[in-house]
Amino acid sequence: MRKYNVLIADDEFLARKLLQEYVQKIDSLNLVECCSDGIRAMEVLREEEIDILLLDIQMPELTGLELLKTVENQPAVILTTAYSEYAVDAFSLGVVDYLLKPFDFPRFLQAVNKAVDTRPKDYDADSAVPGDFMMVKADYKLYKVNFNDLIFIEGQHEYVTFHTKTKRITALYSLKNLEDTLPRDRFVRVHKSFIVSFEYIEDVDKTTITVAGNKIPVGSSYRDVLMEKLNA
Repeated sequence: MRKYNVLIADDEFLARKLLQEYVQKIDSLNLVECCSDGIRAMEVLREEEIDILLLDIQMPELTGLELLKTVENQPAVILTTAYSEYAVDAFSLGVVDYLLKPFDFPRFLQAVNKAVDTRPKDYDADSAVPGDFMMVKADYKLYKVNFNDLIFIEGQHEYVTFHTKTKRITALYSLKNLEDTLPRDRFVRVHKSFIVSFEYIEDVDKTTITVAGNKIPVGSSYRDVLMEKLNA
């Protein structure tokens, strides 16, 4: 069963506690972080692959609606608020559901199910890795991608692009599923939007990695694992 990564952003302690309890009741949800302001939420969204964002509107420094206007690769957003007057603006920003506080668990579950339905579904057999290559389905074809030729994979909304030595292939795949499927001794996740091949790594600094001449950002939550593997 696929796990959906969840981020909670709410400045009220009791509201965060209740949302955390609700999330933990649902086996398919994985709580990544529970934060109390929009600034921290923005940082997490840049560093982590978040599927569902549970977002309060009225928060200090950066409101929920202001946060949404800054987010690229927006996850499924469920607004949790005591104010109904923001509904029109919220839905214009692509919000999946709008929960008015106080709300009970059945209403929360209904919103989560709507959010899950918007997320890309993982492929199974077509993304399997048989030996030293994988078959990628794209453009009504199957492409053979040799691991020796695969430089990095870039996540782009619900699609990914396989960057190889000779071509680029854009296909409907989940980066998380590829991370779990690819051989871990040959590939490593360095950012919420990038998986790279160890073979083509040239150098690493505090915030980026050079892979076959391409500068790729390194997320802070992935850096320790990357450095551990490089030093192994």
